[in-house]
Amino acid sequence: MSDKYQGFVSSPIGKILVKNLGLPNPVELDRYTAGDPLVHGTVLVGGTGRLAESLPGLLDLLGVASTTVAGDGQRFKGLVFDATGLKDAADLVALRDFFTPLLRSLESCARVVVIGTPPEQTKGGERIAQRALEGFTRSLGKEIGRGGTSQLVYVAEGQEAAATSTLAFLLSPKSAYVSGQVVRIGVHGKATTTTVDDWTRPLAGKVALVTGASRGIGEAIARVLHRDGATVVGVDVPQAASELQSLMNELEGDWITLDITGKDAPQRIAHHLKEKHGGVDVVVHNAGITRDRKLANMAPNDKGDRWTSVIAVNLTAPELITRELLDQGVVNKGGSIVGVASIAGIAGNVGQTNYAASKAGVIGLVDSFADELKDGITINAVAPGFIITQMTAAVPFATREVGQRLNAMSQGGLPVDVAETIAWYANPASSAVNGNVVRVCGQMMLGA
Repeated sequence: MSDKYQGFVSSPIGKILVKNLGLPNPVELDRYTAGDPLVHGTVLVGGTGRLAESLPGLLDLLGVASTTVAGDGQRFKGLVFDATGLKDAADLVALRDFFTPLLRSLESCARVVVIGTPPEQTKGGERIAQRALEGFTRSLGKEIGRGGTSQLVYVAEGQEAAATSTLAFLLSPKSAYVSGQVVRIGVHGKATTTTVDDWTRPLAGKVALVTGASRGIGEAIARVLHRDGATVVGVDVPQAASELQSLMNELEGDWITLDITGKDAPQRIAHHLKEKHGGVDVVVHNAGITRDRKLANMAPNDKGDRWTSVIAVNLTAPELITRELLDQGVVNKGGSIVGVASIAGIAGNVGQTNYAASKAGVIGLVDSFADELKDGITINAVAPGFIITQMTAAVPFATREVGQRLNAMSQGGLPVDVAETIAWYANPASSAVNGNVVRVCGQMMLGA
């Protein structure tokens, strides 16, 4: 499932056409390989806010080389600017003064992170300035080019130390297809700060449930969580039992075969996790289906009931399973719940009113639970854009090409990009990351 266009523009004739016609020119994105350092290069840190002094220490903890001074001709793999000190609109000029001299010094697939204070926790001119950071970072993400990304991280006061896992994710190749996103730390619920002993295996000793785990994005999620040390319990329909069992045997995990929309599915899952594993630490609601058709043609007696079946699998089942696991106390203290939404749930899509409603509902599920959860349990969501899978390979060529090119990366993402984002949420050190929805879409040109 390679990107043939990307291969073409790398050829001699392709390079000529790109230069002369201004065609999209996707670069090969850096992606993380187990055992690699988080950052291949140096990160420059700037700003005068409340995190400025501690940032070099946080990066050192991650094994990331950093500096606060740019030497002549020095190139950087990342830039981190602490904008928490910006108190009014006039202060925003500090963004230009810091970034403009440095942008031509960035290496390919560079990472830019701006740190701010949640606007809702500020007043007056400071609130205006902090909200302005969103427009800046999203625009920079569309300008930076060459596989580079730009993100905004709002850190609540008192939660400065909790930013470590988020910096590790956003500065590393793990966030290859994530750009133009806004992350909030310590904003929802009673935030806690947790540390990990081994950043290469932060989920060691943890149990992770992944629905729809037998193939595609679900398989990638299972593999990445296993890489990070988790015992994975995969869930899929009986028709996928052979693939599911084969994967779980490879990963030394466990499996449950059932229809998650069955009336007793939540109870069966809860019982299995409690009896065989003593609980669960990570719950990933990945299972999903599409039954596309324009709403005018989606009659109630439609074969398979396109509306009801999509809502049942994509939204109702995750809600009921989550409530059952929480009510029975199966989710362990400090656990993480992750829903897989979609860019369609944010921007909408023709012929997908049912799917878009279900995926927007997943975001609603996050909003509903974020302030209610106890014992340090968090809930977040990922919203994938165009991810190259067997399913998208069947999309008509023209539609597929548009889907892959209309983003800042000019290419589709891979299942591992979604999986890495979920692994960041699942990391115990992300215990203050709660109530977030992060798009894994290469920063699509449409959709907020």
